[in-house]
Amino acid sequence: MACTTLLVGKNASYDGSTMIARNDDSGSGHFMPKKFIVVKADEQKEKYKTVISHLDIKLPKNPLRHTEMPNAVDGEGIWAASGVNEANVGMTATETITSNPRVLGADPLVVYKPAADGEKEIPGGIGEEDIVHIVLPYIKTAREGVKRLGSLLEKYGTYEMNGIAFQDVNEIWWLETIGGHHWIAKKVPDDVYVVMPNQQGIDDFDFVDALGKKKEHMCSADMKEFIESNHLNLSNIETDWTHFDVRSAFGSHDDSDHVYNTPRAWYMLRYFNPHTVSWDGADADFTPSADDLPWCLVPEKKITVEDVKYVLSSHYQGTPYDPYGAYGDKSMSGAYRSIGINRNDFLSVIQMRPDLEKDAQAVEWIAFASNAFNVLVPFYADVLTTPEYLSNTTGEVSTDNFYWGSRMIAAMADASYRKSIFHIERYKEKVMSRGHEIIGRYDALLAQERDNDKRMELKTAANEEVAAMVKKETLVTLDKVLYELSNQMKNAYSRSDA
Repeated sequence: MACTTLLVGKNASYDGSTMIARNDDSGSGHFMPKKFIVVKADEQKEKYKTVISHLDIKLPKNPLRHTEMPNAVDGEGIWAASGVNEANVGMTATETITSNPRVLGADPLVVYKPAADGEKEIPGGIGEEDIVHIVLPYIKTAREGVKRLGSLLEKYGTYEMNGIAFQDVNEIWWLETIGGHHWIAKKVPDDVYVVMPNQQGIDDFDFVDALGKKKEHMCSADMKEFIESNHLNLSNIETDWTHFDVRSAFGSHDDSDHVYNTPRAWYMLRYFNPHTVSWDGADADFTPSADDLPWCLVPEKKITVEDVKYVLSSHYQGTPYDPYGAYGDKSMSGAYRSIGINRNDFLSVIQMRPDLEKDAQAVEWIAFASNAFNVLVPFYADVLTTPEYLSNTTGEVSTDNFYWGSRMIAAMADASYRKSIFHIERYKEKVMSRGHEIIGRYDALLAQERDNDKRMELKTAANEEVAAMVKKETLVTLDKVLYELSNQMKNAYSRSDA
């Protein structure tokens, strides 16, 4: 699954929140309707069967209530994608990442093999379809999430390379699968942000810590032997296991990376650190095709939710690579894969706010369809149900839900870009402003309410008010971009009837 991830440590964010954000993108030529739901504890079954790999998994008892962003149509399983559980742990899975033939040959992916020629079927491993649903309900900290997923990977394996983020109010962890059964995970330093564009991303890794105290690094127990026995260490100097170059050992550096992956990382880093290094021109320190782009940096200023939305919606604005560029040399326009692409399914930004009561700390900011044209809206995550406008998505096109409203606006605004973009800009500003206002008002009410049932009622009411607001503004904007596109129809004629 083609996606883009951004992680923000608590000391890098504007309000002390940890933030994990990811664009969930469909493959080329595909668009997957998504919805936002709550899964209650008694709805989580103990016996789970994967759809893609035909694997049976027995899940623990006593699951936690949690939110999910599953597919809205049947086919390839749940694909829960992103969510928060009632212990205030957030998770997003997965960012499809790359590897190389040496790794995949040493530890092959666990791919489903159907019955054939008299042989029984052989189940595959776990994958993006499954990971959130079989991990998030059973963890109470981000660190526990790494441990649970790591044990599942070692037991069942995986059929794809993936990166997964875990978050609580104190810390963020990033896990990357290595081949079929191996994995590494690193705690995101509190003062940095991390960019991940469909590549194996971690650069520097401390295996002494990972195999010892596990303070800021974790990995498969046999990872050191795995590296040595398969000659994966490419360093020309004596190995320092406290600063190991895992990117060269496990990652890829293909020509396609320089068009599809690294430019996205370059743009995000350039946005948050415009003056730290030179990003443009013949003497640039880093270019869109650089293989040594930093995995993380300390931002030049604190990062806001609006910043996260902007970079995860970007199409290389202010560079020669913008497919919508209206001036200058257009020879490189559209040369690189945009972050805000036509086939974004949703964007989830999970914000854990440390200065509120625990049941109000987690806010999920959600947007559907192409991020270049959509809006991001906030919802309390610790709730028993989600608004129908976000939970009722089906495969049928309808203005009665946020996914399809967003999808229609994006297609029409793209086709009438010059005329419609100012409508989109006003839509974004109004909805995000109102979202902040509504959540802020209910935060104040929650600060004065001690009864748990009434607190739940307040959070539910806030979510419904946000949903009603965004439904109204989405329909207004849909009307405006429909008007602009209708005026650009090829059968338009300037003379009216006499």
